[in-house]
This record gives sequence, C-alpha cells and structure tokens, in this order.
Amino acid sequence: MTRDQGAPSVRIAELSSRSGISIPSIKFYLREGLLAPGEATGRNQAAYTDEHLHRLRLIRALIDVGGLSIAAARDVLAAIDEPDVTGHELLGAASYAVAGSPRRDPDSPAWQAARAEVVELARRRGWLVPDHAPQFDVAADAVAALRTLGQDDIVAMLPRYADTMEQIAGQEVDLVVARGERMRMVEGVVTSTVLGEIVLNALRRLAQEDASARRLIPRDEWPQVPGRDPGCDLPPGTSKAAKVAGSADRPPR
Repeated sequence: MTRDQGAPSVRIAELSSRSGISIPSIKFYLREGLLAPGEATGRNQAAYTDEHLHRLRLIRALIDVGGLSIAAARDVLAAIDEPDVTGHELLGAASYAVAGSPRRDPDSPAWQAARAEVVELARRRGWLVPDHAPQFDVAADAVAALRTLGQDDIVAMLPRYADTMEQIAGQEVDLVVARGERMRMVEGVVTSTVLGEIVLNALRRLAQEDASARRLIPRDEWPQVPGRDPGCDLPPGTSKAAKVAGSADRPPR
C-alpha cells in the first residue's frame, strides 16, 4: 500500500469515526500488517489518508463479509500490493480466499465420481478453470449427496444451472473489471461472491414459490398481490423474459 503524500490526512480518532472501526481494531490491523502505518507527525501520533480509509473498508469486507482469517486476508492484501500479480490472478486470489471447504470424504468413490462429473461439465463448456479449483470440490459435495438420495433428475439440471451462471458470472466480472482500481476490484469480488450468493438464493426461492403457486393453485384461487403485473400471467414453463422482449416489439396502443 503506497501513501499519497499530497492527500488530506486525519488522526486515528477521525479515521475510526469515518470508517466505523474502533481504534483498538485499527491498531490491531496495523500490528498485523494489514494496514500500512500512517505518516508520523509526533511522538505516538500519525496521520492517515483516504487510502487508509479505503483499505480499512476492504479489510472489513474480507474479514466480516468474506469470513477470512487474518492470515488469509493478509494474503489477499499482499496480492493487491504486488504489481506483478495480474488482474486475473488477483481476482482468483480473492475468489479462492472466500471459497467454501468440502465437507465429504474426498477418498469416497461416490465423491470422486461426482467431482469428475462436475469437471467434465466444465470441460465440455470450455471453461478456463484448472482442475484444482476448490469449487469443483464444493460442487462435488452436493452432487454426491444428490446421487446418494436418488435425486438424479436434479443432477440432470447441471447444464441448465451452468447456462444461467455463465451469464451472471460474465456480467459480474465485467462490473468488477470496470472498476479498474485493484482494491475496489477485490472488494467487488468478495461482496458479489458472498452477498451475491445470498441474493441469488433468495431470488431463487421467491421464484420457486411463484412457480409452485402457478402449478399447484387453481388460477381463480391465486393470491392477490398488490402491484403485481398481470401481464406476467403466463402458462407454467413459459419464459417471462421472452414475454417482456416480445412486448417491446409491439406498437403502443
């Protein structure tokens, strides 16, 4: 982390106030090497800039949102500070740092078969992902459990899941890359991965509730939802996106 000598500076109390992080926590991050020292202004006093403020927010995103340990956060921050680390490597370091850990026995033949199935899916799609990517292990946990429970029809949805995730991931990475500045890029990876997954899961469950109502409740008994667009009342399985796209081609009445 480099310091801009011409940037406005504040003391640690104001840095704490502006960041919402306690002074003891800031001092802890300083001791652990996560935050660069401020510019010495006197005995036991230092001045801090907006760069320190941005760094503190990233540290909290890594630790509080991403759930990283101090050591793991230090590794990600070191990648940010290393100019020889490429943009792709930097985003990979942040993504891998917040990846979940596999829970099942990796020596199990069923787990190994599930992992091979997920890897093969990625290979067929031409994904530029190495075999050691930790998310292969995490996906294998779920696929192995589904196979054990006899949920083969759900496993058959993997290509459809991959179609959707390709589109979402491409847009997410485009947004992160557009930020340009390395700290903001890493912050975007961590927050979009951790908080984005929460949003995705919540929207999926809302959509499942809607799908269930459309298929299992007679139309004349559908719940009344204020503000709902009746133009979205389509037969089960019909693409609402296609409905919206089609309406754009029609002349206004």
